[in-house]
Amino acid sequence: MPSPLFADHPAQPPEPGAVDALISQTSRLRGEVDAVRRDTAVHDDDPRQRWQRALCDLAMRQLDDLSAQFGQLRDGAPAVTLPAPQAPPPEDAAPEEGTPLFDGSFTSEAGAAYGEAPESTGSLLARVGSAEWNLLTDEVSWSDELFQIFGRPRERGPMSLDEMPTVVLPDDQPRLQAMVTDCLIDGKPIDGEFRIIRADAKIRTVHMTGEPVLDADGCTASMWAVLRDVSELRRSERAVRESLDRLERTRQIEHTERRVAVELQEAVLPPWRGSLDFAHDGPAPLDVAGHYFPATSTGLIGGDWYDALALPAGDALLTVGDLTGHGVAATSSMAMLLGALRGMAVAGIRPGALMGHLNQLLESSGQPALGSALCCRYDPVARTLTWAQAGHPAPLLFRGGTGRPLRRPEGVLLGATPGVAYEETETRLQPGDVLVLHTDGLTRGVHVLDDTGVDRLLALAPRLAEARDAQECLRSVLEEFGDEAREDDACVMVVRVGS
Repeated sequence: MPSPLFADHPAQPPEPGAVDALISQTSRLRGEVDAVRRDTAVHDDDPRQRWQRALCDLAMRQLDDLSAQFGQLRDGAPAVTLPAPQAPPPEDAAPEEGTPLFDGSFTSEAGAAYGEAPESTGSLLARVGSAEWNLLTDEVSWSDELFQIFGRPRERGPMSLDEMPTVVLPDDQPRLQAMVTDCLIDGKPIDGEFRIIRADAKIRTVHMTGEPVLDADGCTASMWAVLRDVSELRRSERAVRESLDRLERTRQIEHTERRVAVELQEAVLPPWRGSLDFAHDGPAPLDVAGHYFPATSTGLIGGDWYDALALPAGDALLTVGDLTGHGVAATSSMAMLLGALRGMAVAGIRPGALMGHLNQLLESSGQPALGSALCCRYDPVARTLTWAQAGHPAPLLFRGGTGRPLRRPEGVLLGATPGVAYEETETRLQPGDVLVLHTDGLTRGVHVLDDTGVDRLLALAPRLAEARDAQECLRSVLEEFGDEAREDDACVMVVRVGS
């Protein structure tokens, strides 16, 4: 609002009804933002939620300031009073005579550090004050609110332009000097911020806007300004920036961890798509195809695995498993467990005993976790499948256009109970049989006992019977399960017995 001395711009008060409507709209919008803010749960370990909450806080502060400004616009300009004659302030509180304008000096009655105080200066209206410095009479007028912003007792009177630098932080004095100089000499409007240190040692950020007031000859007669305490607003803006920086750092860490987990998983899991040949002539090779499904809800890589390995004795190792957790920790534990499983299988350890060793290994690991696993040893000469499981879904056997789960031997989760024994069972296979080994993330429904996913797999039996190879069987599984949302990662391996 221009000074009444600024004759070139006669005041045109707005219609009260229009301003009241703006105040109502602002208040209504603030209530809606506050509702969003209350619904935004904040967890210390979630940078995204902290950033959202900081944005809501900033928006509310801006709307509060906007509403207060509209209120001032409706009520008119505050009264600006001149100080009554009084005795000069004590010498230790006043600048020395002859101190040049903006000489770079800085005094503080408390000598506080440059940290803004979190306390508010009062109501929203108290954060905006006005001042006018008359260059012809050296008179200075301050509104009551400006004394509150600067924390200055009224008996000390308003500060002259020469005294202003004594409360401005040294780093900000050149900025204030340039604004005032441009206004008084070049007639430019003022628009900028600087920090002040109050008598109570609190640092506040002040935004200053103003204009030169011209006399009849066009010369600068005085300088008029409005000063607003924007400390809380700037603090909210910093909170948004800092929370956004934390969110970006978290995203970068998650991206790096995902990349490392993916690379580790790709290095460990075989890209099975073809035949698994045996060491000696005679038995037809197994046709194997496998696929990994990442979790769609988080995109994180978990500890699921699948593997097929021709063993030195002429048998084949077929295995799938799932470790709890996601990220690098889960994939590194999976790599350790799968490496141990391969080594023990090559050494000739049978599936039941192998599960017991894996259980002991996982229990004594430095990264405690639980896991489910299925370990099969296939004899291509006798065409027998000997297998054991640890809390894992049984293999599905497809033969002659129908499918069924194999009878599951006893076995608890890996890492759950020390010193347990794992049973084995044996199944005889026939040429053309198809085995589907999978982790429970593929077929898990909404409820723990929901087995509709297994039913959907078994319903693929006619298509698997018509498939020419394991890869075509896998394609049917992917068409059924590939596009659906899943809370956990999963993997599937299809094994077709050669004729």
